[in-house]
Amino acid sequence: MTALRIRDCMTAMPHTIGADIPIKKVGEMMLKYDVRHLPVKKAGKLVGIISDRDVKAARSYRGPGELTAEEVMTPDPYLVAPDAELGPVALEMSEHRYGSVLIQDGAGEVIGIFTDTDALRVLGQMLQGARKLRVA
Repeated sequence: MTALRIRDCMTAMPHTIGADIPIKKVGEMMLKYDVRHLPVKKAGKLVGIISDRDVKAARSYRGPGELTAEEVMTPDPYLVAPDAELGPVALEMSEHRYGSVLIQDGAGEVIGIFTDTDALRVLGQMLQGARKLRVA
């Protein structure tokens, strides 16, 4: 049996957000695109990731002005190549309680995201397949 690769299970990720985007706008974009994580770029380079939890926490901020994505994001997100094996990636996510991993191509471009929701989908499909094999 060949190992599943992250590219086979990831969600293609065309949506990113600029580091200077206000938190209110980040929340609106998450709702619009129906996502819980957005990679953050600055000057075209990946600098972090922001989650819906980050946005919710930032909304309680009562200081002057509105926070930006850069002020709330997690810098240096977990990154893997498209050919990474799914098993070790999922274990790393579990061990460190990462909600997502970004998939980056050789040129440094974000080409996908693999979230805890994607992991549950894959697990469900595998369990269904295993159950079907036992019944047959």
